Amino acid sequence: HLLVCVLFVSNGALCQCGGEREAHDSVATGDYFGEAIVTQWDSRQHSSECPTDAYGELEFAGAARKHSHFLRLSCDTSPQTVYTLMTARWGLPLPNLVVSVVGGEGNEKVKTWVRDVLRNGLVRAAQSTGAWILTGGLREGLGRCVGEAVRDHGAAAPAKLVNAQGSFPARYYVQNTSRDSYCLDNNCQAFLLVDDGTIGRRGGETVFRGRLEDYISHQRTGIWGSGSIEIPVLCMLISGDANMLERLDVSLGKATPWLVLAGSGSAADFISELLDNLSSVSLTSTSPPAEEGAEGLIASLRDMVRDKLQRYFPAEIELEKLVDRALSIYQKREFITVFHGEQEGSDDFDIVLLKALVRASKRVSSEANECTDELKLAVAWNRVDIAKTELFNGDIQWKYEDLEDSMTDALINNKPQFVRLFCENGLNILNYLTYRRLEGLYRSLSDSSLAYVLLQRRLSERLTAPLKSRKSARTGPPSARELNLFEVSRLLWDLLGDVCQPFYYKTLDLNPSTSTRKALRQVNKMLLGECKYRDQRCLSPWAALFIWAVLQNRCEMAVYFWEMAGESVLSALGGCKMLRELSKLESETESKLAMKELAQKFEDLAHDVFGECYQSSESRSFTLLIRKSPVWGGATCLQMATAADARKFFSHDGVQSLLSQIWWGDMERSTEVWKLLLTFFMPPLLYSDLISFKALEEDDNSVEVYHGRDTDSLDGNDATVYSLRPFIVSRWRQFWFSPVTSFLGNVLMYFLFLYLFAYVLLVDFKPPPPDGPSTLEVVLYFWVFTFVCEEIRQTFFVGSTFVLQRMRSYIEDVWNKCDLTAITLFILAVMFPWSYLVGRAVMAIDFMVFTLRLIHIFAVHKQLGPKIIIVGKMMKDVFFFLFFLAVWLLAYGVANQALLYAYDPRPDWIFRRVFYRPYLHIFGQIPIHEMDADKLVEIPCTNNATLVEAGAEPCMSTYANWLVVILLAIYLLFTNIVLVNLLIAMFSHTFSKVQEHSDTYWKFQRYNLIKEYHSRPCLAPPFIIISHLHLFIKRCFRQIPSVKSKHFVLELLGKKASCLDAWEAIQKENLLSAQNKRKRESDTVRIKSTSVKQDMSNPQHGLGFLPDGCASGNTSRARRPGDVLGSSPGMHKTI
Repeated sequence: HLLVCVLFVSNGALCQCGGEREAHDSVATGDYFGEAIVTQWDSRQHSSECPTDAYGELEFAGAARKHSHFLRLSCDTSPQTVYTLMTARWGLPLPNLVVSVVGGEGNEKVKTWVRDVLRNGLVRAAQSTGAWILTGGLREGLGRCVGEAVRDHGAAAPAKLVNAQGSFPARYYVQNTSRDSYCLDNNCQAFLLVDDGTIGRRGGETVFRGRLEDYISHQRTGIWGSGSIEIPVLCMLISGDANMLERLDVSLGKATPWLVLAGSGSAADFISELLDNLSSVSLTSTSPPAEEGAEGLIASLRDMVRDKLQRYFPAEIELEKLVDRALSIYQKREFITVFHGEQEGSDDFDIVLLKALVRASKRVSSEANECTDELKLAVAWNRVDIAKTELFNGDIQWKYEDLEDSMTDALINNKPQFVRLFCENGLNILNYLTYRRLEGLYRSLSDSSLAYVLLQRRLSERLTAPLKSRKSARTGPPSARELNLFEVSRLLWDLLGDVCQPFYYKTLDLNPSTSTRKALRQVNKMLLGECKYRDQRCLSPWAALFIWAVLQNRCEMAVYFWEMAGESVLSALGGCKMLRELSKLESETESKLAMKELAQKFEDLAHDVFGECYQSSESRSFTLLIRKSPVWGGATCLQMATAADARKFFSHDGVQSLLSQIWWGDMERSTEVWKLLLTFFMPPLLYSDLISFKALEEDDNSVEVYHGRDTDSLDGNDATVYSLRPFIVSRWRQFWFSPVTSFLGNVLMYFLFLYLFAYVLLVDFKPPPPDGPSTLEVVLYFWVFTFVCEEIRQTFFVGSTFVLQRMRSYIEDVWNKCDLTAITLFILAVMFPWSYLVGRAVMAIDFMVFTLRLIHIFAVHKQLGPKIIIVGKMMKDVFFFLFFLAVWLLAYGVANQALLYAYDPRPDWIFRRVFYRPYLHIFGQIPIHEMDADKLVEIPCTNNATLVEAGAEPCMSTYANWLVVILLAIYLLFTNIVLVNLLIAMFSHTFSKVQEHSDTYWKFQRYNLIKEYHSRPCLAPPFIIISHLHLFIKRCFRQIPSVKSKHFVLELLGKKASCLDAWEAIQKENLLSAQNKRKRESDTVRIKSTSVKQDMSNPQHGLGFLPDGCASGNTSRARRPGDVLGSSPGMHKTI
């Protein structure tokens, strides 16, 4: 609202409100009876509120800057409404500190050192702490100095439209003004035009400004008010007149701290001298007896204060009133801090602000710990440098209870440096992180983050899940309607898939194999009662915090938690997987790119740490890759790297060395292929020296590597008992159960299958009974049946514990889709024989699909493997090419048909002439005798529509033949030259992009092939049916658990697991130390290089260094405050 004068009280030509008679309405000027009685105009009695008509954006004409917000409001407006408008509608960032600068109005000259304090002290402190600065908003005196300091530091924050529906910004023209009037400062980000009903009078905003400061001081810092302290408000007095004493006294009555700049001007100098002199008088005076001495002391104090007032304010008349104000101020001196800027300088001005606020907070609460209050302020301002130098310098012994709230504040508001500082100085993360606090961290997520949106979806699904009882989660206690670990677990399951078991299921007393619907009911039932798990300590606190930080895409904090967590390689790969899945769901481009960059960073960290481990110990690094992690739900590094598509990690020599070792089994990796082929067809050569095998007496580490390899055989024993078997059996198993042998057998038998299929299709494909089928046909049918059995085994008996998840994983593989297509076509051709010719045609197409399946076999070859990827990517390019080609085909084909033939309703010929013939034109097959009128061939034709409909050939029209030739030329120009060359360019780009990283692609593809043949039975189709029968007997009758369901998995417990974790942590520390050392060396080289350049460019000068943050260019690293918020006639603010 705004205030409007409703009664004209004459003060000469003007009303006492300051407005002219013409500015008042007829009711205000016509009340002569009231005017005769009322002699003193009062804003509260003689003004009324009406809706404001001045709000929106303010554009300063000629100023190249963003628009400022502005609002005209009544001095009685609720501060809550204004604060909500500024933060929620205008988008101003929530402040961590509010500094209200008062004094120095009008034409009073501001001293040079005060300007320096404002520029290098106050504004820099505001930038580093995320503060708001409230000043007058006019280009005069002190307000102008603050605005210019903000402008020079580049501290303007972005603005948003107030009226989202769109209102043109109000244009503000800066004109030459008189000495008694001033314009608005265009460095302000927002203006609050406080209206008390007067015109052209100062001080109308003072009351509202005080109420706004008091309201903000009761709000909390941080995201969603999650900070550990209320927003500190500090008033800063610079110079000022006698009216400032009343402002100071009222504000001190609300326990608002003040910082007085001694030496800046009248009021500030008076307060400084008052506090110093009265304190010395109180200390030197003795205690006189009874009342006479007390009265004498008070009288002497009043005389002293009166003398000072006369010296600083000689024009003031009501001295006794000012004396009372001064003594009242002195009684609240604990809230006042005096800053001697000329002696102390502006370098440590932020520490001065901190001390002043801590001093005031100690006065408000006698139980407050001064160090704890300083720490909370430092956290709110994100000033870890102050905390290190002032609070964590070794003089204070911090307890866990002192750091607990500040730790939560630092976590929620993304202050990783403070998190690191607290953990290094007394905070035990094991005691800190309970499941209740972890749920609180997830509830504190910003509502604009992707993780928050996904968690809310999971929460709504749980709340709508039906229960058997009448109670539901919606009608239960508030804790049942809030986010909990079950929603987090479901989100992680969506991101990580079946790579690992669901997180926190053990904590929630859930079975990992439980269906989602049943788990929802159990969780809702548990939440309706007492949740005992929330008071338990988190078993893996660093890993839990790492996941929490990764879900929010907080780079620095996630990296720190990764450094502190165990299982460094697996944790980095897990973070990479989650971030890449989140980037697929993120719609904002900047957030998507940030997630991809952080995912790549974690993949690089996993690669580098594993490289350090591989250099230290090859056998231990192999164990690290296949070790089953209890923290990450039983996942291994290889499984997580596959899910995360971590090609760079797979390209590491250590990973490839393990894969080669598993691929060759117990045979030497240098064995030639011809020796394998020869032994394959002549098995007795196994017992000769043709192929070299590893010795059976291997160390424990190497045996551990093979523990997860599937060794199901006809006798059902495992390969870990080689020494107990006779030499003949053990050597037999060493050869036939190696993945390379299984691969070789499958390749040879597949070529034989294709030869049989081709022979049957071309020579021996018989009609249905009684003429067929032939003997070779029956063999072919049985062979395909064994393929079907193997695909069923891969679909339902390999992978996740959930059948649907297994089926989904199976379908996602491209080559499995190819297998399904081939088998489906074969079944259609055989089981549904509509006719002999149809079945034979389907079989011919099916043979093509089976033959294309050979491409997958070439993936094992180092040169051919990358080419398969290139061909796959080129197929995507072809689809884009066909889209453009179809547009030209349709356009040219329809036009060509319409110009050549006036009427031809035959559908087959329309399709042929619209699509088929234009497509052949690209390859040079152009029927000139049917298109060019000069070369037409005489053929029987008719123009009779009835005969044409009966099937006769229509005659070609020669009317627009010249246009047909032109369209043909244009069509060939674009298709043969433009589109074909575009396709070639796309192919070249794809080839060069893949070929550049061909080795990386091949190594990643090789892992999938090795894993597939590692899990397959040793016998190839069609003999694989024997292995299937054997496995069926083992599982169903002998109840022997499957080893093949776990690929490359090794479970370590107890001392072995602890030793491996400690060894991995040591290698990670070595890597981080080496990286930090290289960084320091590079910084040193850069500084030396800069020094040399400086000496060469300025040989007559010495070389000097500025402290960090002194140069204006360094301000970009600090938090950017907002601009100046102003009010008329006297308020503006810097954020």
